[in-house]
Amino acid sequence: MKTLFFSIVSLLLGVALHSQDAWNVVADDIDPSNYYGVTVANGIIGIVSSAEPLKVKDVVMNGTYDYYQRGRVSNILKTFNHVNMNLDIDKRRIGPNDIQNYKQTLNMKEAALETTFDVGTKASVKTTMMALRHLPYTSMIVVEIKAKEAIEITPMSVIEAPVHLNDVRNYYAEIDRPHVLIPLMTSVGLSPSGRVKVAASNSFIFEEGHGTEPKLIHEEWDYNMHLTKFHKKLRAGQTYRFCVVASACSSEQYEDPHNEAERLTIYAMLEGKDRLLNRHKQAWEELWKSNVTVEGDEDVTRDIRFALYHLYSFAREGTAYSLSPMGLSGLGYNGHVFWDTELWMYPPLLMMQPEIARSLLEYRFERLDAAKQNAFSHGYKGAMFPWESAGDGSEDTPVWALTGPFEHHITGCIGWAFWKYFEVTQDKLWLEQRGYPVLKEIADYWSSRVERNGKGRYDINNVVAADEWAENVDNNAFTNAVAILSLRYATKAAETLGVVADPDWDHVADNIPILKFDDGVIKEHATYKGEEIKQADVNLLAYPLKMYTDVEQIKRDLEYYEPVMSPTGPAMGSAILSILYNRLGDADKAADVFAYSYKRNEVPPFGVISEAAGGTNPYFSTGAGGMLQAVLSGFGGLDITENGVEQIESSIPASWGKLVIEGVGKDEDRFEVGN
Repeated sequence: MKTLFFSIVSLLLGVALHSQDAWNVVADDIDPSNYYGVTVANGIIGIVSSAEPLKVKDVVMNGTYDYYQRGRVSNILKTFNHVNMNLDIDKRRIGPNDIQNYKQTLNMKEAALETTFDVGTKASVKTTMMALRHLPYTSMIVVEIKAKEAIEITPMSVIEAPVHLNDVRNYYAEIDRPHVLIPLMTSVGLSPSGRVKVAASNSFIFEEGHGTEPKLIHEEWDYNMHLTKFHKKLRAGQTYRFCVVASACSSEQYEDPHNEAERLTIYAMLEGKDRLLNRHKQAWEELWKSNVTVEGDEDVTRDIRFALYHLYSFAREGTAYSLSPMGLSGLGYNGHVFWDTELWMYPPLLMMQPEIARSLLEYRFERLDAAKQNAFSHGYKGAMFPWESAGDGSEDTPVWALTGPFEHHITGCIGWAFWKYFEVTQDKLWLEQRGYPVLKEIADYWSSRVERNGKGRYDINNVVAADEWAENVDNNAFTNAVAILSLRYATKAAETLGVVADPDWDHVADNIPILKFDDGVIKEHATYKGEEIKQADVNLLAYPLKMYTDVEQIKRDLEYYEPVMSPTGPAMGSAILSILYNRLGDADKAADVFAYSYKRNEVPPFGVISEAAGGTNPYFSTGAGGMLQAVLSGFGGLDITENGVEQIESSIPASWGKLVIEGVGKDEDRFEVGN
């Protein structure tokens, strides 16, 4: 039955969404009762679309956390919705029942969401929304209203406060200069605990010259919402254009977010639409130098770019911000940082955007002291990174979840990721200042974490496995493997820098066991007896860890664990199986599993992916990371080695003409597979 489903899904790859091209994701059958929005983001601000015209669902701010809605752990903060709009035509408010031909299109190349609709015989409306890539705290909406007959329009820019913000204050001012009038609508509030101050400000950009722009009217409706509006009469056939620019920040970034939000909005307003658009497009053009094309299959190309678009949108270079499983698409998993970052989303970014990958590592480096405190509190040496990390880097997992105290493999995943960055970039200064300090503390942790029960029995007991349904087990295969590797990598880092490594690191690595059944299959943990597993665990040892490359071992483990992997598990597990089948030379099976890894998780109307089939918590960035690894390291054969990113033998599905991967690694190399 599963094989039949694979085949059906793989056929869908060639026929679904045929009206779209490889750069545009179109939603033209919008059902508000079954709508999962798409996000435009710039690594700091994430704006989630809404099924309601001229509205957005959420505005999420990276790096800003407080305690609210989810009990006793922190949550990434939803900030003011500063890009909502209303529109009256001939004094009638336009709503869902007034519009026809409603369509939303995500232009991935320019990271812009275009929304179009008609209002009966009166007007056509188009809005284009983007989180400006070159201005990390600023967004812009371009509005075009074409009158089909003589009408009066009343557009309104609205700022609304989410219910969890306290002590909300609304402000309006106009700065009048001889050459320009700068309207500023601003809201300021406190996070639920009062610890964080957040602010949002917006302004209009008009095409009319100073003195001829529309007269603005500010209205305060209540403490949680205010708006600025204007009236404009249009003749039949006339198109009227204006923009709204909006900035948001918090006291996590600036001591005075109120003034800074207004300054940033003033800057954007006086830059003007054309300069803002040009720089935004240039920034995305630079990102898309690292791109993937499947010649002969436009639909798969679009799916791959959709995943790349989200990872590129949810992170940015030059920061110390990381990625949560849901990116900036909402509050899923509280916006916390898990192993999802280092093992799933980080590898594609490391290959395609090393500088963005560096930001994810900087997040961990800045929280090294918190990890050392966590190790100390558990009776260990070195650094023990938390299973769920948020603002300060202390453990932020809900108390009811045993993953917090026991899913220790996260520390090994971080060590693995730090060494892989050096392999790709060969940046010795970074290794000295960032990489080795982290690797050393991680190695010290594992040396103190093992229980030394004799040669070959330096056991790691009482953990939650990567297969999280296995709780409080001993010698989990994946945990032990990443411990071994992070100990080895610490030694390699020391040797690279000419530093004397602690000889105990290699000694411990030599004696951590990887258990096996009598038939040679690697045993998931000491008491594993073949029960259903949540997600890949043992198979991760072959990829991405490359603990072994023996073909027979890979086959044995695949044949054993694929049938017991839950179909309700998270999306990324199947992606690993796709890679392994490809590396075994079975491209057709790899293609089926690849399709299975994400197509069944798509939800309407854009096809954003949920964590599991039938899920309701998109966008699942972790799944996107797994899917991209299946493309890059499976079909593309890209392999991170001590010499950087190299290509090993691989193959592509018969329906693909050629796989082209551009902009890889520090030298922006190009790789091809196929004719």
